[in-house]
Amino acid sequence: MDEQRRLSYLARMGVHAWQPRTDERDGAAAAPLEMPPAVPPQAPPATLEPARPRPAPRAPEPPPVPMPPPCAPSSSEPAPFTERTVAPRAPAPEPEPPADDLFAPAASAAVPAVATMDWEQLARAVHGCRGCALHETRQHSVFGSGARNARLMLIGEAPGADEDRQGEPFVGRAGQLLTRMLEAIGLAREEVFIANVLKCRPPGNRDPHPEEMARCEGYLQRQIALIEPTLILSLGRISAQHLLNTDVSVGRLRGRWFEVGDARIPLRVTYHPAYLLRSPAQKAKSWEDLSAVARRLRETERK
Repeated sequence: MDEQRRLSYLARMGVHAWQPRTDERDGAAAAPLEMPPAVPPQAPPATLEPARPRPAPRAPEPPPVPMPPPCAPSSSEPAPFTERTVAPRAPAPEPEPPADDLFAPAASAAVPAVATMDWEQLARAVHGCRGCALHETRQHSVFGSGARNARLMLIGEAPGADEDRQGEPFVGRAGQLLTRMLEAIGLAREEVFIANVLKCRPPGNRDPHPEEMARCEGYLQRQIALIEPTLILSLGRISAQHLLNTDVSVGRLRGRWFEVGDARIPLRVTYHPAYLLRSPAQKAKSWEDLSAVARRLRETERK
């Protein structure tokens, strides 16, 4: 290949041959610088692939479990059922009533419910009652006194200071007046039964609270059921409103007959003897009430 063609090829490839300058001193041109032979292009280096993770060696498979030999065909008769004797479960113990709520009816036959108690059981229950906070301040509970087969039952409000000390109802000044009132209609205290709605004295002789009367209600109703009186004489506002379940005043309740309980026992309302000590002018009205009671007793006695 001649020199011109080679330089043309090199120019097309972007390689320009270096031409020496003409030596001006001698006017001779230097020989052109020979270009090194072209190096054939090399292939691009191969791209290295990331090393693949080597799989974990497989655990050897367990040997196959030998299958049991086929069972012989069963007979058409089913296997007989064998009963198992199961021991009976012991009953869970019944919880005992809290120490501050001994009024709650006991399930044990040794301690019957109030509605099934006899006189002795009822008296013991009242004397040992701790059904409300009044047992913390009382000296004695006041069960009641008189004939257990009385035809006339008198029901007052609650014990006072004298009753709390002696454990008997109506023993103070009001009790002495009540004794004279009974004698005026021909009755002795021993012939009637006297009780109170509340069996313990409220501190300071305050009015009984509804929850306190509710605690004693079972005791009073059991006394009425055991006595089966012919008549009931209610003494004072608290007794009358509690027995008749009303808030009407004594002045409007007195002077007429009511019936209470399933036995529909006739009931008469009159003033409390303590009120008569403060208001002597009302004794005439109480005498009217006592006279009506005496007439009713005589009428029922003739029948």
